[in-house]
Amino acid sequence: MDGNKLTVTEDGSHTLYSPEVGEHYHSTFGAIQESEHIFIRAGLNPFIGQQEIVNIFEMGFGTGLNALLTCLRAEKAGQKINYYGLEASPISMKTAKTLNYHELLNTDQNLFLRFHQPDNSIQISDRFFLEKKTNTMEQVILPDDHFDIVYFDAFSPEAQPELWTPEIFEKIFRAMKTGGILTTYSCKGIVKRAMKAAGFKLEKLPGPPGKREFLRATK
Repeated sequence: MDGNKLTVTEDGSHTLYSPEVGEHYHSTFGAIQESEHIFIRAGLNPFIGQQEIVNIFEMGFGTGLNALLTCLRAEKAGQKINYYGLEASPISMKTAKTLNYHELLNTDQNLFLRFHQPDNSIQISDRFFLEKKTNTMEQVILPDDHFDIVYFDAFSPEAQPELWTPEIFEKIFRAMKTGGILTTYSCKGIVKRAMKAAGFKLEKLPGPPGKREFLRATK
């Protein structure tokens, strides 16, 4: 079992605290609120209904909250999604069972727990296909010109500086289609400089509660 500690955030949804990293997986101001704002509204929604299949890469699969929200949005909109989740340190099934997202989102817990099966490729629902891998961003091999959307949801640049470098963002840039977008909660200068060096065009957008701004980057 992992050593993560359960925390209730201000919107009532859970996050996890990683003693190893010294940070929470999601905003303590509201886990669901943050994910909806940064990844669903700013990342996924512009692509809904624009093409038959949307390809998404998540760097930092974590609790599976972003994937669950994406799945629910896709089912509601009738949008097919191919979702590639990358996580270096997956949470245990025991920990996943303690999370309350299914209750707050009024969905089946068994659906959510399917996201936390061991590494696999699985048809989660009629419109949502998941490929999940345990690997690091440095080692993973990504296809060129493939992803429409990237959810960049690593721990902070202070906690994981090796993931917020020009080299990492160049690797992601190559894996994205022209016109693809990347969203992330961080708006720090070091992040903006790394993304610009990789070739991204950046825009700062108003953040969710507890956060002034976040970044959306376009290839």
